[in-house]
Amino acid sequence: MIVRIVKMTFALEHVARFEELFFGWKERIRAFPGCRHLELLHDADDPRVFFTYSHWDSPADLEAYRTSDVFSEVWPTVKPLFAAPTEAWTTSQDHRLP
Repeated sequence: MIVRIVKMTFALEHVARFEELFFGWKERIRAFPGCRHLELLHDADDPRVFFTYSHWDSPADLEAYRTSDVFSEVWPTVKPLFAAPTEAWTTSQDHRLP
């Protein structure tokens, strides 16, 4: 399993619009094959900063989402709302830890 973390910084005037869009799309993203978990985190100090935190069965599942009709609707709509480039990390869970 992999964990994908994406940091997004929005123009302050677009924060409410992003939240509205995310909550409209989240169930479609969660239902995507291979997606096991999706949540939205909001930075405690900067109201413009959000993180998506998602679990995927494999890198191929994440890539399938990133080339899907769902993503092709989400990304072009959200991208103009950014105030800074996004940052993303794909990590693997270490199952050796207790």
